Amino acid sequence: MGYVSKEQIAHARQVGVLEYILACESGDFRRTGKGYRMKEHPSLAVSEKGWYWHSEEIGGKTALDYLTAVRGYGLVDAVCILLKEKPVERVPSRQSVSPLKRKPFALPVRNSDNRRVIAYLQSRGIDKPLILDCIKRGSLYESKGFHNAIFVGRDEYGKARYAAMRGTLSAFKCDAEGSDKKYGFVLPPKNPDSHEIAVYEAPIDALSHQTLCEQGFIPVFDGWRLALGGGSILTLEHFLQRHPHITHCCVCSDNDKAGNAVADKIAGIPGVISVRDPPVYGNDWNNTLQSLQKAQRTQNKARHNHSPCR
Repeated sequence: MGYVSKEQIAHARQVGVLEYILACESGDFRRTGKGYRMKEHPSLAVSEKGWYWHSEEIGGKTALDYLTAVRGYGLVDAVCILLKEKPVERVPSRQSVSPLKRKPFALPVRNSDNRRVIAYLQSRGIDKPLILDCIKRGSLYESKGFHNAIFVGRDEYGKARYAAMRGTLSAFKCDAEGSDKKYGFVLPPKNPDSHEIAVYEAPIDALSHQTLCEQGFIPVFDGWRLALGGGSILTLEHFLQRHPHITHCCVCSDNDKAGNAVADKIAGIPGVISVRDPPVYGNDWNNTLQSLQKAQRTQNKARHNHSPCR
């Protein structure tokens, strides 16, 4: 787990909540008088003086308070978001104290429909049939209230054990409280006996990679697709224990320092042959998907404009 210094926390506390809202979550709020109200929860008011959620009877003055109390971020993640920095890796102590008791896991409450999640993922270039298939299998849905996209990880018995929450109208992303990192979001292959697996840092990257295959941008891959939920390989190690027939791993983590570190860790897993396959454009596979789709639209438009029949 990473950590941040007292100085970083102090700097983060200097960021005003209204400054943060207008810069990062303006689409979630509307102007009301001298302040702003959250569109989905009008009882949550923000002004230059701070924020107050009337229905929950909680409030604060800084963006750090808002991110931890309303958006559910841990202190380290909230500080890093506000300072646009990465946490320092903590070296575990041999004489560490007993870990905090894990709070019971519960999936976020479902919304009555999945319209916003479908629209959001389509805006990121994901194939609609793939989105609907995930919803049908119970690995994706829209939450009630904030309308986040919820990517579900299940155990070998089909029980939900993990949920990655991704904002559809903001940059919010966080694991649901009590999530077990041994389980991640999975896209199964057509052949359940496939001996190949591809791993990604986030569910949207897994969806983007499969969309790229289905749209003919990259060669077809009919193996398991697993989202690690970050830079830890615990999810993969546990998955391999449950699927000992898998012998090959395609490492599709982000094309950056952290993504390369993930690849190095996976290369050390015994009994599995790993191959690094970073995204082509940008840092992740969704950047690649949107870039290739944009280039294709531009090419198609140029062909249409130069058609001799026009």
